[in-house]
Amino acid sequence: MTSTPLTVAILGPGGVGGLIGGLLARAGHRVVCLAGGETAAVLGRDGLHVRSGQFGEFTATVEAATELREPVDAVFVTVKETALADALDRMPPQVLGAAIVVPLLNGLDHMAVLRARYPAARVVAGTIRVEAARTAPGRIEHTSPFAAVELGAPAGSGASAAPGSPVEPSPSIEEFAARLRQADLGVELREDETAMLWSKLSFLAPFALLTTRHASGIGAVRTEHRPELLAILDEITAVTRAVGAPADAPALLAAFDRIPGTMKSSMQRDVEAGRPTELDAIGGAVLRAADAHGVAVPTVARLVGELAGGRPAGDPRPDLT
Repeated sequence: MTSTPLTVAILGPGGVGGLIGGLLARAGHRVVCLAGGETAAVLGRDGLHVRSGQFGEFTATVEAATELREPVDAVFVTVKETALADALDRMPPQVLGAAIVVPLLNGLDHMAVLRARYPAARVVAGTIRVEAARTAPGRIEHTSPFAAVELGAPAGSGASAAPGSPVEPSPSIEEFAARLRQADLGVELREDETAMLWSKLSFLAPFALLTTRHASGIGAVRTEHRPELLAILDEITAVTRAVGAPADAPALLAAFDRIPGTMKSSMQRDVEAGRPTELDAIGGAVLRAADAHGVAVPTVARLVGELAGGRPAGDPRPDLT
């Protein structure tokens, strides 16, 4: 494992998947991008071109296909939640082999979907904190000064394996994390999957809901709409604690105050581009957890309702229906 290149599939080579795929290919690993026919043709011909203040500007050669046709060492699932069901048809379970499956999606519900389709021992919870966008097929703009990946505990220690599945994925999570670090990705292993996923959602939900609702970067939100930010942080903290994960509203606020004011959420970018949004995966996930644990979240509920189209007539802000 320490010297042999990995074969890694990227299901959805957009901003996040394209950045990861480019870095792995630049480090000498074999990368197979799974995408639609037109995108796959461009990637197979031109590769992945990445522009990043952190990693520089480079072009990496990758393979591309519309469907996985051979076993791989690992798969990053980096499609939007709204496209997950259709995208999984590109990755037949019987072809997957002993691959680690790492979803880097927003929200929570995708974990159950993937563990129902693939052996649970192979599906490892993951998160990434990054701002990256696909500006055209194969062209990736990484604009945040960070790209931080977290991986959950190895399957079998934190999640039960499906009947007949391997006891431990191959390569091991520890080995895989080490290879990602060698490709310049920051990677941290987390023992508590629930805490890891809620750590991201507790930041992402306020960020996505508020930047999208007010059609502005986070800088304007934290100054012009600070009372609303404080209210939603209190609510998300209460829900996070109710599900059994640690939460700290002042620490969350400090994180919001540190990030560049121009940062936009992916949900906001989807609205600007006229694409379907992950409102249900992000805001809906918070509402479902709050309802299950009897936690009142009026600010979250109002924002989700407004973004879903239930706002006062004449309001110029975006309609996500």
